[in-house]
Amino acid sequence: MLTLTHFLTIGAILFCLSVAGIFINRKNVIVLLMCIELMLLAVNMNFIAFSHFNGDVAGQVFVFFILTVAASEAAIGLAILVVLFRNRNSINVEDLGTMKG
Repeated sequence: MLTLTHFLTIGAILFCLSVAGIFINRKNVIVLLMCIELMLLAVNMNFIAFSHFNGDVAGQVFVFFILTVAASEAAIGLAILVVLFRNRNSINVEDLGTMKG
């Protein structure tokens, strides 16, 4: 039988992996976006676990809104990356630090 503690532990592990991925890899913007998405999925897992074990549907409905925002954020982020790659021929974070006016 799975308890709330099991789900919260998995959510915490996913969240810690995403934070570690952000701190370890600061060069590739695509990996940074993937770590942010993993962080949102870890939070969604906690929302669903609490919602299920409390018998309330509000947490599950809130997850749908978070997934909608995450999908639009990923689409807009990848579109910005395509434009940056076309202009600078690189998606490294260090290369994106200089702005031209």
